[in-house]
Amino acid sequence: MKKILLSFLLAVPVLGFSQSFQVNLQGQKQTAMGGAGAGVALDEASVFFNPGAISFLKQNGVQAGAHAIMLKTAFNASGSNVTEYNKNKIPTPFAAYAVFGSPENRLRFGLGVYTPFGGAMHWQENWTGKYTVTSLDLRAIYIQPTLSLKISDNVGIGGGLVYALGHVDLKKALPYSNNGQQTTAQLKGDSKDFGWNAGIFIKTISGVSIGVTHRSQVTAKVEGGEANFFNAPASVQPSLPSSFDATLPLPATSTVGFGFYPSEKTTIALDVNWVWWHAYKDLTFYYNNNTSTPSARNYHDAATFRVGIQNETTSFLTLRAGAGYALSPVGTGYVTPEVPDADRVLLSAGIGLKPSARFNIDFSFLYENVKARTETNIESGLSGTFKTVAYIPGMALSYKF
Repeated sequence: MKKILLSFLLAVPVLGFSQSFQVNLQGQKQTAMGGAGAGVALDEASVFFNPGAISFLKQNGVQAGAHAIMLKTAFNASGSNVTEYNKNKIPTPFAAYAVFGSPENRLRFGLGVYTPFGGAMHWQENWTGKYTVTSLDLRAIYIQPTLSLKISDNVGIGGGLVYALGHVDLKKALPYSNNGQQTTAQLKGDSKDFGWNAGIFIKTISGVSIGVTHRSQVTAKVEGGEANFFNAPASVQPSLPSSFDATLPLPATSTVGFGFYPSEKTTIALDVNWVWWHAYKDLTFYYNNNTSTPSARNYHDAATFRVGIQNETTSFLTLRAGAGYALSPVGTGYVTPEVPDADRVLLSAGIGLKPSARFNIDFSFLYENVKARTETNIESGLSGTFKTVAYIPGMALSYKF
């Protein structure tokens, strides 16, 4: 009985939010330009996109913004003509940055607080896949102090330490009932871990700018996470664990970016991200009842291609647009309902308003179309077709000084 219960538990990846929820929402300007930003020095969000570009910013400033993720996922079980949908719940990842130090000096300082991972997936309590997951709530907050040094008039380098705070809360049904009520399980945990972010920014003689960045792997560790059970029959309660430990490598990301400037008012950005997903081979739970269970993931590395354009139409209005294509790291047989990932198309647009010389307002809108994917999960046996679209508006305020 104990082995059966644990096998049901391991079907839920405790820190799986780093999969299809790894989205570039760390800057409004960059989001509006398809998420490209490593090869251009646009604003304070360079703390995230390329620390080496901070030393090339013409002004110091602070900015804060947030996005609203409206995610719609449909599922058709194999052999069924019934379509099931996730519930509406809107997470709001945020980002805040500050850049200090005289623009005339070679050394600049930056600070970033942002949420690179986060989301929510809620299904109906009695949906077809209730034994795999019924809800997922998560967040990850990164705090990044940063230094940037202009080592010449054309080259800047920078880096920052990342302190990562994570939280996850997952729920699922178990194949038991008590007095007619469904037995459910909840796994909750927090993590506190470290990583780093570094980059180099180059202005070439031809006028093209080049950025190369690397964000390190963060090994997220949940220690003493809560394993809660509701409406469990008395006959199975002695077999249930009350806590767990788990470790998951959140993958490193390498980016090469380019900036092109066809006119004084126009900037074109092009990024290629390579995410080192191969580190995510398996997920193992260690329970406080002296048992452990591995769960294979076998992800592969995946790339994302991004391009965006910005035009300073007037002294008050700036227009932006972008597009991208992201390849999924999830192999055949490993798609799960909390992260029904597939290759996706990204389309974005935005505007910037400048009411005064110091104050700016930026808006962005990102549309993600995740391709339909028909899969049978090799562990849970859940079989069917997933289709997801996401609508993500955002806004940020900034002040220059």
